[in-house]
Amino acid sequence: MLLRPLTTDDRDVYALMLYRSFNTWYNAHGWPSDYFACTPEQAGIFLDVYNDISPGGTIAAFDSANGQLMGACFFHPREHHVSLGVMSVNPDYFQHGVGRALVNHIIDFTEAHRYEALRLVGSAMNMDSLSLYSRSGFIPRCSYHDMVLPVPLTGLQLCYPWREQVRDAVIADLDAMAALEMEVSAISRINDYRYAIENPRGMLQALVFENADGGIDGFMISIKHPALNMLGPCLARTEKAALALVLQASERFRGATPLLVVPMDKRELVETLYDWRARNVETHLFQVRGKFQAFNGVSMPSFLPETG
Repeated sequence: MLLRPLTTDDRDVYALMLYRSFNTWYNAHGWPSDYFACTPEQAGIFLDVYNDISPGGTIAAFDSANGQLMGACFFHPREHHVSLGVMSVNPDYFQHGVGRALVNHIIDFTEAHRYEALRLVGSAMNMDSLSLYSRSGFIPRCSYHDMVLPVPLTGLQLCYPWREQVRDAVIADLDAMAALEMEVSAISRINDYRYAIENPRGMLQALVFENADGGIDGFMISIKHPALNMLGPCLARTEKAALALVLQASERFRGATPLLVVPMDKRELVETLYDWRARNVETHLFQVRGKFQAFNGVSMPSFLPETG
């Protein structure tokens, strides 16, 4: 196989490969519907967003015999770590060592540039990927409920007083958002927050939870797109702040069913979401290769761009 970054010229081929990869795997493992309910072309938003935030942050494998795209993975360098993003393998090349080659490339990049850690959020259902990451030195550090939250056309219409402390994020909030994530997760992703607030593709929203002193105790970024309706990433000092952010962010998903990834050990958050009629659809594991500091608050990751 030949390894190289994806370019904008590869978008259509990549989008179709991603669409087939996820739908084929999930259909074969009992998923009740297609993982991507959008068109193949719309699945290309993953490449669009990664190219916006981390130009060149992809590695793809091509069959040297026929030039066919075998698989691809994103990697997203941040201030202190690298995130390993969405991994996808062409179904025609399952079990051909494609994932191993892509992961090894990203590990080499992380070590060569002396980043403290390589982090990812991966499905606990997929034993092949779990084995791949474990063999590559990743250690599971946190488990998550993947939950979907049906939002009626009238909205959730729930009385939750802390919701009044949520407002739209502005560029002036960037330093406080970065400081909060450093406190909660010991990492920072300030360029991601800036991208969400500026929202150049019109599909993101960034909210903050403001405390009585005017400081920020939480923030939520969400994406609304045919390929992915998702709440997250969300960082908060308390579960009440996280719930207020979830409730406010849900307003833009009236008539839809967004996904959110919820730490299993945050019982107030989990139980309240069940009360709000959220339901489980999958389980994910947050995994780290390298330095890790336990979360000091609530950290809810997302898949676009992938965060941990």
